Amino acid sequence: MSKLNLKKAKFATICVHGSGGVDPMTGAVSIPIYQSSTFAFHSAHEGAQIFAGEKDGYVYTRIGNPTQAALEREIAFLENGEAALAFGSGMAAISSIIFSLCGCGTNFVSSNTLYGGTHQFFMETLPKYGITACEVDGTDLANFENNIDGNTKCLYIETPANPTLTLIDIEGCAKIAHKHHIPLVVDNTFSTPYFQKPLDLGADIVVHSATKYIGGHGDTVAGLVVGKKGYIDELRNSILRDMGGIISPLNAWLLVRGLKTLAIRMERHEENALEIAKYLSFHPKIEKVWYPGLTTHQQHELAKKQMTGCGGIVSFEIKGGRKAGEKLMNSVQIFTLAVSLGDVDSLIEHPASMTHSTYSPADLNKIGISEGFVRLSVGIEDRHDLIDDLSQALKRVEIH
Repeated sequence: MSKLNLKKAKFATICVHGSGGVDPMTGAVSIPIYQSSTFAFHSAHEGAQIFAGEKDGYVYTRIGNPTQAALEREIAFLENGEAALAFGSGMAAISSIIFSLCGCGTNFVSSNTLYGGTHQFFMETLPKYGITACEVDGTDLANFENNIDGNTKCLYIETPANPTLTLIDIEGCAKIAHKHHIPLVVDNTFSTPYFQKPLDLGADIVVHSATKYIGGHGDTVAGLVVGKKGYIDELRNSILRDMGGIISPLNAWLLVRGLKTLAIRMERHEENALEIAKYLSFHPKIEKVWYPGLTTHQQHELAKKQMTGCGGIVSFEIKGGRKAGEKLMNSVQIFTLAVSLGDVDSLIEHPASMTHSTYSPADLNKIGISEGFVRLSVGIEDRHDLIDDLSQALKRVEIH
């Protein structure tokens, strides 16, 4: 199937068939794992040409690998981007973006509800290198506009945000960023390109913790960056080459395989999550539910505008605070008490003491994460079994 025909195909078909064609080196239908650190040249002249960038080819897996290249080609195609670059983790991808755009004495503006590791990197690590992150409430776009100055090098947002499912207007942010001649970076981990395409909405760079939905099976750690070819080439030839946050060929292959089932998994994640969100919304022991697919979500209209679906994460506040939350998490039988998200298995965790323990109590309160706040990563099991599991666990929770 050609690339032209695939552009007219539905997303699920594109996921399975990729950008068209088979492995160019062997004709293999399933991309091989090129488990090699080094690649030979046919001649000294060819080696010199490849090093000089005059000819395409592979030299050393820290710089590029055929399995990695296949993954990068497919995620760029799915995100409607020109090119992509794979990293050994989501944080390697995020830190590489910031270090590529910012230098000592510069700053950037970001939304204030972020993955805990991202927040810690922004607030604790970057200042050591003279880079300042200004985190603001991104639901009010004026906060971005008002904090950009002559030293601001990018605008960074995470939408939907982890773990509150807060949404940020991507198109509105892109207008602000471009007005100031800086790029907009969007963390698209929660939605994946199946539910949201930031580049189509004006973003310049998209980043994924591919550990999550792209991989989908909890068996690999990786990060992906998608953007213009010129930027991706610069990122590969400087930050990735020099800092070495590379992905292994095996992990790249696992992600290529994960992409083939992305569409069908995301559909099931969303179907289950919506039903669970509805169930929890009417439960007497639940104070509040966060899920953009609910009409009661304060940003439901924005979700409909920039997303085609609302994903598989549901967050809620249980009455009774942390003690009640701990009882719930210790009582589930199908949900697994574990961090991370996007697996086919359903997971449950306590952000304040786990994924977002890098936030101070004051900052947690500011972004709406209480001691009774619980996050679900809803898997692809039968939704009736998942609801029954939550039901029996909630019965064990005593609210005083």
